Amino acid sequence: MQSLQHARSQSAGVPASARRISPFLPPCPACLPTRSRLSLDPASCVYGLPPLGLVNYPPDAVQISPLIPGSADLGTLRPASLARVILAAPPGTVERRYAIALALKALKPGGSLITVAPKDKGGSRLGKELAAFGCRAEETSKRHHRILVCTKPEALVGLSEAIAAGGPTRPPGLGLWSQPGIFSWDRIDPGSAQLLSVLPELSGRGADLGCGIGVLALSVLKSASVSALDLVDIDRRAVAAAGRNIEDPRARLHWADIRLAPVAEALDFVVCNPPFHDAGAEDRGLGQAFILRARNMLKPGGVLWMVANRHLPYEALLDQAFKRVTRRTEAGGFKVYEASR
Repeated sequence: MQSLQHARSQSAGVPASARRISPFLPPCPACLPTRSRLSLDPASCVYGLPPLGLVNYPPDAVQISPLIPGSADLGTLRPASLARVILAAPPGTVERRYAIALALKALKPGGSLITVAPKDKGGSRLGKELAAFGCRAEETSKRHHRILVCTKPEALVGLSEAIAAGGPTRPPGLGLWSQPGIFSWDRIDPGSAQLLSVLPELSGRGADLGCGIGVLALSVLKSASVSALDLVDIDRRAVAAAGRNIEDPRARLHWADIRLAPVAEALDFVVCNPPFHDAGAEDRGLGQAFILRARNMLKPGGVLWMVANRHLPYEALLDQAFKRVTRRTEAGGFKVYEASR
């Protein structure tokens, strides 16, 4: 997209159609407890960011979360190679079982698995889920979280089934590659559908910020007047799925946190359906950051097409950042803006 590191493709376990992904590797303050670089043979890994004070991070741990750009991919680590995995368990059941199963597969026999989750977001079910895989775990509670520690047994059950259930798939009725854990993974998000209902044919160079599995991009690329489109998302799984869904040489895929990564300039258009939740809590700053990044990416006269939930107060910032702002539609709990720089 920008002056990025178009580094080596993520070839292991990724189909050829997804190998246009360029990982952004900017400094990430949120990743300071661990190394978020690839390691060929790490001893310890950490998935996500368990709250400090609940779990001690090994100094040599390698980050393996798909939501932290530059992290290693848990699914491609050698089986039975790790001594320890610390897992901030995802809230979704299928996604959580998938991550636990991959962690157990990567651990050596006798290796240590530490899982942590809020009680009301999967923590209360961790014990039964680990037991279903054949693990005996010691469980403690602290600060509204459940922390479970277990040793990988010689015999495990159900790993293959959990990995198959949580891996890349084409959900019925969607017709696109996706994966549990991705935003709106098994359906078209109604906000994106609302934006698509009024999105005109675009032209020139553009970007899709928070691209997901490529729903908006597929529509944008129907225009022969679009010369290039950069797709950016913080979720590696989403970017990989978008690479499988979009077979178009004009599309370039980037695994990045748009708030931290270097940005393109002088674009003709930006489309986005920005997130407004972080770790399950509403964070209006996310959408505001997308608006400001989009403004800086556009050339004078360039246009932002954005959809937002009706209750989110983005109007003042849009008016400050752009010369002209028009609300194109408001229906079904969503509003769509066209903003010209």
